[in-house]
Amino acid sequence: MHGLTKERSALRSRWTGSLRWSRRVAAGCGMVAMLLGAAAHGGAFPPSETIFPDTTKAWISVPDSQGFGDAFNRSTYGRLLKDPNMKPFVESFRKQLSESGSKRLAKLGLKLEDLDAVPGGEIAAAAIGLDDGLLATVLLVDTTGHDAEADALLTKIEERLVERQAKKVAVEGLPEAIRVYTLPPDADAARRDEQDTRDRRVAFARAPAALIVGDHAATVADVLATLSKGRADSLASLPSFAAVAKQCGQHVAASTKPLRWYVDPFGFATAYQATNPPREKKKGPDYVAILNRQGFGAVKGAGGFVAFDDGLYELRHHAMIYAPPLEGRQPFAIDRFDGAARMLHFPDSETIAPPTWAPRDVSSWISLQWDLQNAFNSIEPLVDDIVGEEGVFDDVIASLKEDPDGPQIDVEKDLVGCLGTRVTVISDYAEPIGVESERLVIAIEATDPEQVAQTVAKSMSTDPDMQKIDFNGLVVWELVDRTMEIPKLEIETPGGAIAHADHDDEDPRDARRRRQRLHEREEKLLPHSAVTIANGHLLIASHRDFLERVLTTSGGGESLVTSPDYGAATAELAKLLPGKAAARSFNREDEAIRPAYEMLRQGMMPKSKSMLGQLLNGLFGDGTEGHVREQKIDGSTLPEFDLIRGYLGTGVTGLQTLPDGWAITGCTLPKGPEPEVARRPVAPVGR
Repeated sequence: MHGLTKERSALRSRWTGSLRWSRRVAAGCGMVAMLLGAAAHGGAFPPSETIFPDTTKAWISVPDSQGFGDAFNRSTYGRLLKDPNMKPFVESFRKQLSESGSKRLAKLGLKLEDLDAVPGGEIAAAAIGLDDGLLATVLLVDTTGHDAEADALLTKIEERLVERQAKKVAVEGLPEAIRVYTLPPDADAARRDEQDTRDRRVAFARAPAALIVGDHAATVADVLATLSKGRADSLASLPSFAAVAKQCGQHVAASTKPLRWYVDPFGFATAYQATNPPREKKKGPDYVAILNRQGFGAVKGAGGFVAFDDGLYELRHHAMIYAPPLEGRQPFAIDRFDGAARMLHFPDSETIAPPTWAPRDVSSWISLQWDLQNAFNSIEPLVDDIVGEEGVFDDVIASLKEDPDGPQIDVEKDLVGCLGTRVTVISDYAEPIGVESERLVIAIEATDPEQVAQTVAKSMSTDPDMQKIDFNGLVVWELVDRTMEIPKLEIETPGGAIAHADHDDEDPRDARRRRQRLHEREEKLLPHSAVTIANGHLLIASHRDFLERVLTTSGGGESLVTSPDYGAATAELAKLLPGKAAARSFNREDEAIRPAYEMLRQGMMPKSKSMLGQLLNGLFGDGTEGHVREQKIDGSTLPEFDLIRGYLGTGVTGLQTLPDGWAITGCTLPKGPEPEVARRPVAPVGR
């Protein structure tokens, strides 16, 4: 069988190495326990992060599966799922997952419901990088007190594999505890341009009070070999994992029953691409490779924990993005990274709060401190790399200044140079809810509003698709929507339709069109956009009616900052993330999710013209221009929204810049006093 020789060799080296690891692992485990700041692990095996190897690219763990489940069930989210009104949808969704939404588990002979009765302690899953650049998936379960259920599950797994015409095989060098099945050829793989040359396998093993299931026999054997004592070169030994564990572990109380997670973003993305090649070759740039080239590989890891009903909050989360400065660079300096990654400069601020003109009844608000001038100076190589042609960005900027038929503006001097460091986004929706209901306003602080207004006027006046409108003495520029079609998504997302110069089949004469698309994409994403300068900000709105609401909010009791639910939630965030911050956000869960909920319920989510809807089309569509994807989730059994609204509260999140990355902290609270707000507006016809 193909690959057995390589697998046997890997097994010999790993089993020999495990003897050396056991001599050093005690010190490593002690260090990790200290970093996590958690209570002593009392399970059948050491914490899974000390068992999985340092080639692990993604990991998720629930150390106390029973405690986590109990905490979730006590929370408003758990009570929501148990509400009789939700029963038809929950049952339907489980069925959908079982049939098509959990292919990775299905490959292992498992179903989601199989995992309900087996765990007696930790349950963990890992995506582990292999020497050939591919990923192996491993599920590790502590079955303490559930050995009978675990044995019954193994029998069930084998029966399912046999039904799928899998064949049991013997692999030399494997311990007797491991059983291996080879699956029949994958129909999806047969349609790919490049075949997966590995045998498709499922391997599983039983150890005292433990169950291991995976899709790579050598990796399952590796985990089994280190199960009792762990290993020195484990996931926990990685500097990125240790940094995340230390940062987030200080917030974990001994009584908390969290879900923990970690991912090496670029390592996982690269290996995932190799393991899951697309069915068909698609045009478009390789974003993982581009971001790596542009310095974003400085982000070495991210992780944290999520806990439900910890005694204070319905949900609480702490996370860290680990991105240490390059060698010889200062922690908070603009140049701590190279290339376009220098735009990741988010200076902390003493105060971040909603502006007084943010309407009291909006669904959500977020403000971010961002060094925009530095971002502008850093973005050139990224844009060129995405388009696939060096100099495109400079060409666009130069043409805006020098083209006699253009606006003749100096973007860097007359626009970017007149902007501050505060970016704010507020969002809401208009009724009746439909594909065009969602609204947002992006506000960018202006240090010289008059100059920004002049620059915007010069730019907009030369664009035939923009019309000038007077609103209460302010000049508003609105994009004229000349079609009744659903706008085609043309942003750079995996599977999208944007051509790239790296592809041999592209005509070089398309370069001019690619440059034009830099402008066209903004119109596609915001087909009804309106722009003005007011309240010391450049305001870019998805719809004019929402912009007018913002412009007529005069502060005082009309402002979000005076709302009781905002005040209560941000007071809690101040306790979790005291001091300066680079970003803060607030959302009313019911209002924030209602448009998507209704679209899902009506089966209309793929047709949504919101930025989220268009992004989902790009991510999950087939890449065919103008084609609307099929909705993945059947929401027809969802109840009327008002029947579940009461379970949804308010959420706050903060971002803080650290010497070696960023800390992200947040929580959700049950619904408090209803804000006294005016009736939500009805969407005007034609906007």
